Amino acid sequence: MKVDTSGVTDWRRLREFVAVDLDQSFILSWHVESETLLIDIDLHLTAEHPFYEAPRPAEKACIRPAIIEFPYCESLTVGGDASSSTAEAAESLGHGAIKGLQRHEDGQYEINGEFGSVFIAAERPLLRLKGP
Repeated sequence: MKVDTSGVTDWRRLREFVAVDLDQSFILSWHVESETLLIDIDLHLTAEHPFYEAPRPAEKACIRPAIIEFPYCESLTVGGDASSSTAEAAESLGHGAIKGLQRHEDGQYEINGEFGSVFIAAERPLLRLKGP
């Protein structure tokens, strides 16, 4: 899939990801529930985040469990191959470190990482930290 980068917005400029570092975060799993793509993630919080806590001596960063939700997910394309269903595509994805997330001019989101390139046609994402 050829991607036009002229109308690309990097995750650092998206309000949903203020005070986090996706490049230091790790995706644990992908799944779909009620037309919503849910990405379980170990999220790296920066010192500006309201729930940031100084890392313990054995830790290098403030990492918290979180979920990125993409509501009304119409399609999920993995590495340029469209799957017959969004749920099947999500189940086929692995875990790994995130290398980037962008929103394209056409409204699609693209996540890159150790799991490959994933294109998501959905509404704006929501980022929720999980409870203790």
